[in-house]
Amino acid sequence: MSRLSYLGKQLSRPTRRDYVSSIRGLRNFGLSCCVNALLQSISATEELLKLLDRWNPSGNYEERNNVPLLLRKTLHSMQGESPQPAPHCEFLDCLDRNSIPRNVQHDADEVFLSILNLILQKMTDTQLKEEILELYKVKVEGHVVCSECTFNHKVNSYMLSLPLPLQKGQNNLEDCIQKFFRQQELSGEDKCYCERCGEKQRSTQGFKLCSLPQILCIHLKRFRYKGGFTQKLHCKVTFPDTLNFSSILDPDCISDVFKKDDSPYSLYAVVVHSGTAMFGHYTAYIQPPGEQTWYYANDSRVRQVNWDEVQSSFGGQNDGDTAYMLLYRRQKTSEDQGYSV
Repeated sequence: MSRLSYLGKQLSRPTRRDYVSSIRGLRNFGLSCCVNALLQSISATEELLKLLDRWNPSGNYEERNNVPLLLRKTLHSMQGESPQPAPHCEFLDCLDRNSIPRNVQHDADEVFLSILNLILQKMTDTQLKEEILELYKVKVEGHVVCSECTFNHKVNSYMLSLPLPLQKGQNNLEDCIQKFFRQQELSGEDKCYCERCGEKQRSTQGFKLCSLPQILCIHLKRFRYKGGFTQKLHCKVTFPDTLNFSSILDPDCISDVFKKDDSPYSLYAVVVHSGTAMFGHYTAYIQPPGEQTWYYANDSRVRQVNWDEVQSSFGGQNDGDTAYMLLYRRQKTSEDQGYSV
């Protein structure tokens, strides 16, 4: 794929072919395919839009630089019935003024996290900011245990996207999650300093899961840096349409404060990367809220697909489509207990 191949993508006004169900296509402004794919996944996250709609900013603010305001405006325009040539144009300009430049190839996970951080920075409502944070927050307990004195150094932290390293060959999502939380032995040059022993000792380190969010974002780490170059892993990664953490993690990978809930997660968005690390293109598979149908959004073009085609993004072929980000929504139960500390 060449960089120039994306510069001329569908710059005309949208037609009826650009609209399927509640999904509408987004015009590609040069290299905006990354933001386009992310907007499709965010548009399917109705929980975020409901929170943004509750915000009533007061005081002096400049809308053209305000990410949450323009994101809200863009999402409503995308879901509106009246065709617009480019409902996200102002949002792209806003991101450009907030250090996410236009006409540059981006990493989708980095842009996703940057957008979330800009939302939190620009919002003035403390309560809403916390609710948005909780919507995506994966709480973990990091620990390093000395093998000599068993001193356990714990650090509580959180992630808004679960970064899963991949192995060459074939992977499945459940195994990747298990490996992420599995303890690792630290010895030799990797020994850690023990406060109690006063010297470096062999130890074990790892994460324990404390809580899961309503929206679980998973980042499949397909890019690695080696010898000064960025390489893409085209390896196959299978993932299910329904995910249940209670059947994935071993008990020693779960914190004592974790409240068990058997509510499964349902996949509703897949951000796909095709091409190489140098010249790539982003698209998205989306299942809108309240629907059982999947759609494929490739910039301004949208079409209905089946689950078999979504699975074509598992990867395994050089330059082929590869899932890069997965978004799961926790299914509601009658009590809607949720995962919380």
